[in-house]
Amino acid sequence: MGGGMKKEANIKRVKEIIKILTKEIPDSRIALKFSNPLELLIATILSAQCTDVKVNQVTESLFKKYRSAEDYAEANREGFEEDIRPTGFYRNKARSIQKSCQELVTRFGGKVPKTLEELVAFPGVGRKTANVILGNAFGIPGIAVDTHVHRVSQRIGLSKNDDPVKIEFNLMEIVPKEEWTHFSNLLIWHGRRTCVARKPLCEICPINKWCDYEKNVGTKSK
Repeated sequence: MGGGMKKEANIKRVKEIIKILTKEIPDSRIALKFSNPLELLIATILSAQCTDVKVNQVTESLFKKYRSAEDYAEANREGFEEDIRPTGFYRNKARSIQKSCQELVTRFGGKVPKTLEELVAFPGVGRKTANVILGNAFGIPGIAVDTHVHRVSQRIGLSKNDDPVKIEFNLMEIVPKEEWTHFSNLLIWHGRRTCVARKPLCEICPINKWCDYEKNVGTKSK
């Protein structure tokens, strides 16, 4: 199949996948709990190498204690490290959060910026985190390639790349722009519930028809 035909086939596949998974996962919102862009920025930095469940447990009290970028920027480092210790790698995360919030205060009046270029300049913020913030806090479409999106998009056959940035750009070409954030969230939930890392549950997968995985691995997936 030529490049153009393959792209058209994938565009069709994506539309069907979105339709099916939207019915299967009607509430596909991000699992991290937040009430404003700053809280989502903090939560996404804390979520590195940590489950969303644990992050939500920590931020429940954290967001009551620290309510502004200034609060984080001026916090006692040792005390702040203790506040976020359960999320792991707490020293690095504390440093990233405080430096990011100091930048927010000095350059952006304490407000989280709305562009990918500005967001990725903050410590602890890569393209994935920036797209999570843009899409879920500001409604600006973005494809966030986390471990689930990475795995599921490869298994389905939507990208052959292993580099998250290349996967992001592959998906941007075949997913309607207005669906970028929604599609990312759908794949994340699908990756958690069905297309799990160790052994995907292909026998109960609602998008099995549109996936290359069993076709490629044959009986190994059984």
